[in-house]
Amino acid sequence: MKFNWVACEPNCRGWVSAVGIITSDTPKEFEEFARGRQLGGATVVLDSSGGSVNDAITLGRRFRNLGLLTTVGISLQNRGGQSARPAVAPEAYCESMCAFLLLAGKKRYVPEAAHVRVHQIWMGDRADDAKAASYSAQDLMIVERDIGRLAKYTFDMGGAGDLLSLALSVPPWEDLHELDAGELRLTNLVTTDLVADVLPHVDITAPAMAELAPKTQARFGTEPEQPAKSTRTAEALAPTGGVATPATAAQK
Repeated sequence: MKFNWVACEPNCRGWVSAVGIITSDTPKEFEEFARGRQLGGATVVLDSSGGSVNDAITLGRRFRNLGLLTTVGISLQNRGGQSARPAVAPEAYCESMCAFLLLAGKKRYVPEAAHVRVHQIWMGDRADDAKAASYSAQDLMIVERDIGRLAKYTFDMGGAGDLLSLALSVPPWEDLHELDAGELRLTNLVTTDLVADVLPHVDITAPAMAELAPKTQARFGTEPEQPAKSTRTAEALAPTGGVATPATAAQK
């Protein structure tokens, strides 16, 4: 995941753009980004296909400690020239563990056009052919351990058990479940219907397709070294093959 500060002047504080897959390096990279910045109470605009469960939990707890606000969107800068204000396009995706980063915000807003999708934790190196793969007792222990960690985090962040229930009911061989407006409320992922509660004085709009196209690709392509699909692993380490080592976990 890459972090950038989107400056918004005048009379507009700016926000943090967080784009890409959550890996084992992400918490450290966020700390490097945050160093020297006054981020307390800032808003994070998320556009991510998920990633490491345990590292997302670490990052989410850091977000909450800073009192950050969260939303989903694609940050658009320099629209119409250098003097134009940046904006947020709502046609973005927050999938898998990104939904739990969204939950870390003290206030949380999801635009109607955004997509928040969830699924089960699974062993990352076996998610592509989960039914055919073999699993050891160690693998099952790792998955159950991480589910427990995720459950505690969910309740600590003020989320509802419905979020876990919905996510853990979707196996890796099925499409991710997209939360509708009612489910976003039921799970407590959304705490406000007012964009001004998280991004005052910022334009959240659906830009022309020609303008949005390269930004939409950023969901998958901003970090070319990352796979262009939702990750289903819990610690983004290199695949270990048939049997997980104690350091390898299920991912989302």
